[in-house]
Amino acid sequence: MAWIGKLIGGTVGMVLGGPLGMVAGAAFGHMIDRSSDGTVQGDGGEIPFGFTHRQGTGSPFSGDSQYQAQLVFFVGTFSMLAKLAMADGGVSPQERRKVEEFIDQDLQLVGDSREASLRIFETAIREGGTFEEYALQYYQQFHRERNMLELAVDILFRVGMADGSMTRSEQQLIRHALQIFRLPQSLFDSLKNRYGSGGLGRQNQKKKSYAVLGISPSADNDEVKRAYRKMVSEYHPDKIAAKGLPDEFISFAHDKFREIQEAYQEIRTERGI
Repeated sequence: MAWIGKLIGGTVGMVLGGPLGMVAGAAFGHMIDRSSDGTVQGDGGEIPFGFTHRQGTGSPFSGDSQYQAQLVFFVGTFSMLAKLAMADGGVSPQERRKVEEFIDQDLQLVGDSREASLRIFETAIREGGTFEEYALQYYQQFHRERNMLELAVDILFRVGMADGSMTRSEQQLIRHALQIFRLPQSLFDSLKNRYGSGGLGRQNQKKKSYAVLGISPSADNDEVKRAYRKMVSEYHPDKIAAKGLPDEFISFAHDKFREIQEAYQEIRTERGI
């Protein structure tokens, strides 16, 4: 994706407000990008992750709820990941590596996009905000969008389990996120089956397929079909794109959509439906 980003801390901070606004303001207050010919972009240049500035609107985010949602998702996700990494009292090199692998491998960010992600992560580590405060502000933005809440928990779990295990403190924090987001605690076990270690054996693959659809292997065929239709509807690329997510996160959501389809096909084949 060809873009050059510039975020002005005071502007972004005022738009977001709250603890996420403080993180964004601190992270991007001195972030200046240059164009390909080496000249500094003027105020109101393009914004990272597909954010675009509309001429005549003053702040690049003024009066546009889509930009607000983009910012909350982006800043909120990496701020919560920072607090997840700190769950045991500090951030180890291994925990930083897990976040960087998510940025590099799952989101495939490069250049300024990658720098922006790490700026948020490192700033949230230093700032005094808590995981609960970041999660609450995220919930306030997306409380009517269950798929956006589940997507955030999915990312937290994926990074937490990147090395095949998760500490008790990390587990407690993710369970707390489920509580804040008003999602069922059963989602934790579903994600554990989905991302947990256990090799690629047939039984583990079967368990994962049901976990992707959020149902038990004991579910009957009608339940399987209902779960699939619900998940496909919630994570359809067009619906996710309509939320105004940054492009790189839309790609991540597309991967989840394909995973849902593959899981359903696996179950169909197994059951002969």
